[in-house]
Amino acid sequence: MKLQRKNRLRALSLGAVAVSGALALTACGSDDTGKDTGGKSSTSASGNSSIKCDDAKGQLQASGSSAQKNAIDAWVKQYSAACKSVQINYNPTGSGAGITAFLGGQTAFAGSDSPLKPEELAQSKKVCSGGQAIDLPMVGGPIAIGFNVPGVDSLVLDPSTIAKIFNGKITKWNDAAIAKLNPGAKLPDLKIQAFHRSDESGTTDNFTKYLIATAKSDWPYEGGKAWQAKGGQSAQGSSGLAQQVKQTSGAISYFELSYAADGIKTVDLKTGAATPAKATTENASKAIAAAQVAGTGKDLALKLNYQPTAEGAYPLTLVTYEIVCDKGNKADTLPSVKSFLTYIASEDGQGLLADAKYAPIPSEINSKVRETIAALS
Repeated sequence: MKLQRKNRLRALSLGAVAVSGALALTACGSDDTGKDTGGKSSTSASGNSSIKCDDAKGQLQASGSSAQKNAIDAWVKQYSAACKSVQINYNPTGSGAGITAFLGGQTAFAGSDSPLKPEELAQSKKVCSGGQAIDLPMVGGPIAIGFNVPGVDSLVLDPSTIAKIFNGKITKWNDAAIAKLNPGAKLPDLKIQAFHRSDESGTTDNFTKYLIATAKSDWPYEGGKAWQAKGGQSAQGSSGLAQQVKQTSGAISYFELSYAADGIKTVDLKTGAATPAKATTENASKAIAAAQVAGTGKDLALKLNYQPTAEGAYPLTLVTYEIVCDKGNKADTLPSVKSFLTYIASEDGQGLLADAKYAPIPSEINSKVRETIAALS
């Protein structure tokens, strides 16, 4: 018996070292490691904090924002390595579809790049017995404007020019308005191929909110998850837009920065500062730090500042919310919901975001998120 106990303790020690090593190699695609908790209270070494599985078990269905998919993938990889009794299935259907599924009682939580509307909050009371849905800001980051213009490696645009491009008022890359913002650039006489989301999207909502706030006269639309401007071309999801930019000469579109991979170039935004702002997680964090909590009670919806004054602040940002019931969660999924959300809101969970090209939520806001998750029932 003593020998068995000694071997078991040695195995646990090696397991902890393996998990720590896996976390250090996350960005390099390390293998999953971790111990099966059997659904019981357990922790897994994870940097300076822990993944607490507690009584989490079974399948957890969630859907929504495609902008946060890469963050969810990174989180699920680490969480599943520690809590093998939980299977998390996240379907990046888009914010609109995700909210619809949640309000229909089909998922345990939803991801949305826009906070819930008053009518959606009211509807959620039918799903959240004795409570209502709340917005928990979990992922931040810039909405990159990707472009594919032969011979052009760097491009600066201002809100008015962006609005005119996506509204079909500027149709050629060598237009005078673009040339004025990019002196010395060899802009080709090439048709602009502007792509927008075909599905309802929180990324579209945030992109158009930026245009409404900064170039209202050139963007005469109400905004929302559905694209309203006429013309242009469309594609499904952030990944679909990124693929179109990559393969289409003259293309331009908008998507979360994590999708601007494989050589896709991104626009620098002209702001009130002396230097155009680049689409980086650091610059997005500067802008998100100026956000204010606009939700009431336990709802932590944020009001973003699209015209920040800080040097380098990238104003075209979005915040993705995890939408969950404050009360009335299903008994069979509540332990898993609390366990997973607690992890992704932890220092360790938020610490994975930068490597995935996302911006962590500012600590003063995130502390409120953690308190709210702990009180879910």
